Amino acid sequence: MYVEERVEIDAPPEQVWEVMADVERWHEWTASITAIERRESGPLRLGASARVTQPKVPSVVWVVTDLQPGRSFTWVAGNLLFRSTGSHTVEPRLGGGSVATLTVRSRGLLLPLLRSRIEPLTRDYVALEAAGLKRRCEQ
Repeated sequence: MYVEERVEIDAPPEQVWEVMADVERWHEWTASITAIERRESGPLRLGASARVTQPKVPSVVWVVTDLQPGRSFTWVAGNLLFRSTGSHTVEPRLGGGSVATLTVRSRGLLLPLLRSRIEPLTRDYVALEAAGLKRRCEQ
């Protein structure tokens, strides 16, 4: 399963990155997140983890597996039964502003059983996140 949302934002990439990388505050700008608890303090870094609580799904721990400061981060949650990878990227937009790309890729042994429930919810949550990111950065 693969879900992607791209959103143009009238704000510089540095500002968009600052909002994206401050994961503990996501609940302030997207209805797809109830709470995020970082397990470490300080800036987002490779290996950092956070417990993410969302409506309609159990809370899970996400671990940062790739980080390009100022540009992107990827984190992973789950196990062999069901595993999701979320990526968040910001790039400069031609003519000014930014383009943010948010993706979620899920796989695992349980995916065929869960897909009809999980895929629409994931699409909704990624769309909410993209819209909320745009609103927050353009304030």
